[in-house]
Amino acid sequence: MTATENNAVPMLEIRNIKQDYHVPQGLFKPEKVVHAVKGVSFKLDAGKTLAIVGESGCGKSTLARILTFIDQPTAGELLIEGKPVDTRPGHLSAEMRRKVQIVFQNPYGSLNPRQKIGDVLGEPLAINTTMSAAERRERATEMLVKVGLGPEHYNRYPHMFSGGQRQRIAIARALMLNPKLLVLDEPVSALDLSVQAQVLNLLADLQEEFGLTYVFISHDLSVVKYIADEVMVMYYGEAVEYGTRDAVFEAPSHAYTRTLFAATPRADVESIRARIARKKAIA
Repeated sequence: MTATENNAVPMLEIRNIKQDYHVPQGLFKPEKVVHAVKGVSFKLDAGKTLAIVGESGCGKSTLARILTFIDQPTAGELLIEGKPVDTRPGHLSAEMRRKVQIVFQNPYGSLNPRQKIGDVLGEPLAINTTMSAAERRERATEMLVKVGLGPEHYNRYPHMFSGGQRQRIAIARALMLNPKLLVLDEPVSALDLSVQAQVLNLLADLQEEFGLTYVFISHDLSVVKYIADEVMVMYYGEAVEYGTRDAVFEAPSHAYTRTLFAATPRADVESIRARIARKKAIA
C-alpha cells in the first residue's frame, strides 16, 4: 500500500467493515443472518483507483453502499482523509457527504425522466449551496462540456440521449459538488464495448484534471486491468486478495483469484481505445 510509504494520510480507509442482514424465515423460524461483508479493510491514496472485483453476490455493491453512506455498517470504521465518518442517521455532515459521490450501473435508472438535464445537474447545487439560478446554470453547462456534451443538451430529457451519453450525464452530476472520491458501481457494464472505452477514457481524463480518487466496482477483468492502480478480490464477503494491479494479474496468490481469472472472458479494451483514437485522427 502506497499510503504508508510517504506517511501521507489516505483519502479512504476502512477498518474491519462488516455488514449483516437479518432475513425473516417465516412465523415459527428464527431469522437468518446473512454476512454480506466480513471484516474488510483497505487503504486508498488520493488520486488512485482501487478496483473491487468478484462474482455476483460477493459483497461488492454492499460495500459500495457503505462507502457512499447509503447503508450503515454493522461494525467497523470508515475514514475519509483520516477523519472517522459517523454514518448514523442524522450524524453525517454535509461536508462529508459532498466529498463522496456514486455513479450507478444503470444511467437511465439513475436519472429522473421528467427532469431536463440542466435541472438534474443543478439540483445538488440548489440543495447544498447558495448559488443563484444563473450560477447553477453556468456550472451545469461547464460540466456538460467537461464530460463531452454541450450547452445544447441542457434543456433535453434523459430519453433523448444514448446509453453512453446518459452515463456521461450521471458522471457530470456526481461531479457537481466537487467531490474528492467517486464510487463507480459497474459504471460501464451496461454499455457497448466501444462506448465502454470512451467512458473509461473520460474517467481517466477527469481523474487527472480534478485529482479524483476512484473505487471502481466491476466484474469485467479487462476493464479492471485498464483502469485500476490496485485490485481487491472479494469472495463471499471477504477480501481474499489485495495488491497492485500488476501483482494481482501477473501472480495471483489466492486460488479463487486464479479460478476467477481463468473463467472470465476478457475483451481487449486497449485495442478498442486505439481504434477510437485512429477514428478521431482520421476525422
